[in-house]
Amino acid sequence: MSITNYDFTVAGLDIEVVRKDIKNMHISVYPPQGRIRVAAPHRTTEDAIRIAIVQRLSWIKNQRKHLREAERQSERRMLSGESHYVWGQRYILDVSKQSGAYAVEPKGNTLWVITPKGTDAAGRFGALDRWYRRELKAALPALLEKWQPILGVNAEKYVVRRMKTKWGTCVTGSRTIWFNPELAKKDPRCLEYIVVHELVHLIEKGHGKKFVALMDQYLPDWRARRQELNDAPLGHEEWD
Repeated sequence: MSITNYDFTVAGLDIEVVRKDIKNMHISVYPPQGRIRVAAPHRTTEDAIRIAIVQRLSWIKNQRKHLREAERQSERRMLSGESHYVWGQRYILDVSKQSGAYAVEPKGNTLWVITPKGTDAAGRFGALDRWYRRELKAALPALLEKWQPILGVNAEKYVVRRMKTKWGTCVTGSRTIWFNPELAKKDPRCLEYIVVHELVHLIEKGHGKKFVALMDQYLPDWRARRQELNDAPLGHEEWD
């Protein structure tokens, strides 16, 4: 697919334009700060893109306002007493236990992060991050086994990889799906939505009418799940 990128400004907003071999224009606003991206066919003029932005200016500003006002977890220092989330549930961190090996154990309302003596905050974060990745990798096979036959598609590979602006992405050429480890902090319903969303991209690459129709057909409440995911607390990027 031929792709070109450039930026310009409309009504004081910085717009990232990505020109692709697609049929329709798509306007997206990405977390956490409301980055605006337009995917447009090569034939679309800049004036047409500017007009589309102006026409959707109210929606864009509302999306940016929503993202910036979304509950954001306070800066993580990996100290006892902090709040952390596992599969949508809030836990209180306790790092008081020490051992010769690293371990993470959610029990009751407590998330125990157990590390060797002398481990600093970065080391504790690393232990927790690896655990989140294992949690996500353990949850994905059952969802893929459920949805691939329903949709009639198969992903050749899936990867858990941290991404700045996406919960998941589908590389259609290699039929590979990437999942953000932050999903292990969200409600399992949100993970299922991302799994279905990315698998549907193996049928339809874009987010046009056909994509929406497929999502409506197979996961009718996908909009509610998407909203639930976007409303969830955003993790701090201190350690990225």
